[in-house]
Amino acid sequence: MSDLPMILLLSGSLRTGSTNEAVLRTAHSLAPSVKVRPVLYGGLADLPHFNPDDDIDPLPAPVTELRAAIDAAAGILICTPEYAGTLPGSFKNLLDWTVGGTEICDKPTAWINAAAPGRGQGAEATLRTVLGYTGAAVVEEACLKIPVDRATIDEAGLITDPDVRRQLADVLSLLATTEAREALSEEA
Repeated sequence: MSDLPMILLLSGSLRTGSTNEAVLRTAHSLAPSVKVRPVLYGGLADLPHFNPDDDIDPLPAPVTELRAAIDAAAGILICTPEYAGTLPGSFKNLLDWTVGGTEICDKPTAWINAAAPGRGQGAEATLRTVLGYTGAAVVEEACLKIPVDRATIDEAGLITDPDVRRQLADVLSLLATTEAREALSEEA
């Protein structure tokens, strides 16, 4: 197991080849250069519909896996589309499953809005509200709007634009640094 801080990458899109997925794949590819260990969560489609009656032990296996991934992470990076002015239902469902646990509480968390200019504010507002309920530590300076032009995504699904790549590397580094600062302040 690596001593590098693990950053959990959460996509709010189930669509193959989405720009949100490209953002997170690109972040994943850049992570070694900023000395973080990326984990791209792939269980969004497997989560059961949230029902508070089921938020008891034993939890459904996909929920246990999600919460364990969050717990193991030093930080979380989210990239989600906006559907009908808010988060996609499947991603809101993922977030609903985090409310009953404590794993995300105080976890450095940020998001990238990859939507075209003038879009995505509803998803951002909903993220801010829901993450507030979960107790996640939103790292404001790491929450960015980085519009992604599909023409800059290569055949491997990675973004080639050097400015976007630099911004993503900076976000990963900032999340890892925030986690390290918080760990030091807890020890003091």
